[in-house]
Amino acid sequence: MRFWLDLGVDGFRLDTVNLYYHDAQLRDNPPWPADQTPTGGIPRSNPFSRQRHIYNLSRPENIEFLRDMRKLMDEYPNTTTVGEVGVDPYSPLERMAEYTSGGDKLHMAYTFDLLEKESGAEYVRSVIRRFKEHAGDAWPCWALSNHDVERSASRWGKNEDANRFPAISLAMLLSLRGSACLYQGEELGLPQAEVPFERLQDPYGITFWPEYKGRDGCRTPMPWSDADHGGFAIVEPWLPVDERHLPMSVSEQEENKGSTLRSVRQFINWRKHQPALIDGDIELIEGTGDALLFKRACDTQKLLVAINMTGETLFVPYGDEIVKVHTEHGFTGRFVDNQIELPPYQALYADIS
Repeated sequence: MRFWLDLGVDGFRLDTVNLYYHDAQLRDNPPWPADQTPTGGIPRSNPFSRQRHIYNLSRPENIEFLRDMRKLMDEYPNTTTVGEVGVDPYSPLERMAEYTSGGDKLHMAYTFDLLEKESGAEYVRSVIRRFKEHAGDAWPCWALSNHDVERSASRWGKNEDANRFPAISLAMLLSLRGSACLYQGEELGLPQAEVPFERLQDPYGITFWPEYKGRDGCRTPMPWSDADHGGFAIVEPWLPVDERHLPMSVSEQEENKGSTLRSVRQFINWRKHQPALIDGDIELIEGTGDALLFKRACDTQKLLVAINMTGETLFVPYGDEIVKVHTEHGFTGRFVDNQIELPPYQALYADIS
């Protein structure tokens, strides 16, 4: 790490940051109960999901290692670390809070809580509740997709409008308290790619096909244009480009005002100027059904966030005083007669008193 820091890198993304130690006695893990669903989005067909990983994961020795690593990082100002908290057998969010609290371990971490198949407003509320319960001064880094799970456009958006769901789901992600990671292709709304068996590279997929097709479907090349191999390479790449991805390429979406790419770029640009979304607190508003509502607040701004990730128009009564409804982000939610109106796959952001 010091070698790279001396070269000037800004930091490190640490894979499976809670798997660095195993039990000194090499005890066997107990089986995962058959009536419980494994965490981390790992299917039952993968043998990893059949154990409760208490002896090779999230060991207490890990904490001292993270403290030693942070001491090194603190020698290099303006550097950072983000850790991936893998499939913790108990509470990934609690582990994330433990690993990022106190200013002496990781700068931030993300968990698999938003990488599960379960989705919807109530599920996101449950994640926020658990985070607030354990967070303290911890700083999360949220993600909807990564290189190990089915892309969010297919996993969460399977039964939604493929052209409209990705942008609103990313607006939700970017509105939570913490930092956010966007996985390559998410800003295009790419669905999970279909990779034929003979082109698979992932050992998991090759071994457990067809019950588990592996992770190659989320790892295919980024389509930059509709040229050969999506403009990604001039020779045959490691994995094939899904033909369905070509019309969703960067060059195609840059020319389309209503594209997912342009919508996400517009929202990120607007977000940069909203202090409440940068480092404000988060407060859930309960009892809002399929609409996800919360407040973000800091010393200089108090912001209401209302998200509709469904294909139905939602109406939510709201009694607090709204000072200003923002429109620069591109979403079209409205506030009329003490009621929030959220068209399908839309959001409302408003300054409140």
